[in-house]
Amino acid sequence: MPDPASGEPEPAATEPEDHSHDLPPASPAQELTPADLTPPDATPAPDYDEHGTPSLDYVRDKIEGRYATSLGAGELAEDTDRVRDQEEQVAERDRKAADRLAEIRRSLG
Repeated sequence: MPDPASGEPEPAATEPEDHSHDLPPASPAQELTPADLTPPDATPAPDYDEHGTPSLDYVRDKIEGRYATSLGAGELAEDTDRVRDQEEQVAERDRKAADRLAEIRRSLG
């Protein structure tokens, strides 16, 4: 619709450009193989085989590392006041429970 103030027509909407002619035609019968998807110079990581599976030594080392980290975190947590207070509360509750159990046993004869 023309702009009544200027008397000029509105610019026409532009259509998106078609770039499909820039691409080579695809062959429908061509299937991709893993060799096509892997870059030619890509070599597997030293701890993995050619299928991407980690070696047993790699997995063992990773598990041992995580275990050592968790042990260290536990040792550090034991040194806090909050943990010591909780341990004292548990010990006190255990003493009271043992005293109550002994009292019940005495009452039963």
